[in-house]
Amino acid sequence: MTAAGGTEVRRADIVRAVRDWIGTPYRHQASARGAGTDCLGLVRGVWRDLYGEEPEAPPAYTPDWAEAPGACEETMADAARRHMIEIAADEAREGDVVLFRMRARGPAKHAAILVTAERMVHAYSGRAVVETTIGPWWRARLAYAFRFPRVMD
Repeated sequence: MTAAGGTEVRRADIVRAVRDWIGTPYRHQASARGAGTDCLGLVRGVWRDLYGEEPEAPPAYTPDWAEAPGACEETMADAARRHMIEIAADEAREGDVVLFRMRARGPAKHAAILVTAERMVHAYSGRAVVETTIGPWWRARLAYAFRFPRVMD
């Protein structure tokens, strides 16, 4: 499973790693399994579980960082592009990272990891890391999908 030395990662290992975070309380800007995380911290934590050290530290951000008038930079998607493989959103499958727009024409600001074609694990603001169905509300907001490096089926 460990990809630190260039080894391939199996999708089942990604799913197992993200499910290990379920129940972790929501904490803005945190990334500590069992103690607290936000949606970006969840992806960062799974990255560490699979690959070791993170490739870059995220900048500080406020809970409403993408809600400011005129905020349209795709900060999260651009960072994902630097370290993951962008794929078509309709090609995403278990183990892939998906990003959502929370408002029309706004930047993608919420991240999750698919565990099946119809279910995802994400850090739910005000609650905890949960596994949930990707219903019509989420599908309508799906903006990007990314594959972790060196994933094999």
